[in-house]
Amino acid sequence: MSTLAKVSYKGGLTRTNPNRSSNLPVWSLIDDIINGALPSVFSQNFNTGISLPMVNIKETSDAYFVEMAVPGLKKSDFDIDLDNQVLSISTETDEAHEQKEDNYTRREFGYSSFQRTFTLPETVDDGKIEAKYDEGILSIHLPKKQEAKQKPARSIKIS
Repeated sequence: MSTLAKVSYKGGLTRTNPNRSSNLPVWSLIDDIINGALPSVFSQNFNTGISLPMVNIKETSDAYFVEMAVPGLKKSDFDIDLDNQVLSISTETDEAHEQKEDNYTRREFGYSSFQRTFTLPETVDDGKIEAKYDEGILSIHLPKKQEAKQKPARSIKIS
């Protein structure tokens, strides 16, 4: 039996067993209690950094539009690179907090990063790519080359 690890909605690791036999309800209940209901060291405050953000990609006759929801960052946190028709979007952030009072010191630190890459079609005019970051949404406009733009339908007369 193989056991897969998945990230729960709270960000902690939980264990699931896709091969669990449904004909053993007692073992199924015990497995659920041990692997799901009881808190573990890993299920608390684990993976609270940036996860891989979801991306919306839209194509029109003139361009492609990429939208990525990444709230809580500044536009200076992003690196957007184009290398040989591969668009790369990445960020790295680290935080450090220190609090000192009478008899104790508390230090917390964290590091988060992600990178998404996309192979662009040859039809993208890479000299005119624009990006903006507003209200937690990173938007990238990828215009198509003039010859790749869809031309309007027209009627052809028969002679």
